[in-house]
Amino acid sequence: MLLHKVIDSCLNIVCNAVMSNEIDRKLIADLGGPTKVAELLGLPKVHGVQRVQNWINRGIPPAVKVKYPEYFLVDLIRQSSVQGA
Repeated sequence: MLLHKVIDSCLNIVCNAVMSNEIDRKLIADLGGPTKVAELLGLPKVHGVQRVQNWINRGIPPAVKVKYPEYFLVDLIRQSSVQGA
């Protein structure tokens, strides 16, 4: 029984990570791609685009999402404002 719970927990973590990366990939694409996102965030031109490109595979770091909620947490903000109304 314990083994099943551990396996189930591990599968949830993996599936959530994959889904999160897919959501992040779509967010970056919807915002105009890595170059545009790097510009929006004011990242340096030299490494900023590569940094955002890495997020497509690795996911957008949570700290970046929190720092720029207007780009990355729009759905969450929208949901909380609808629930609060």
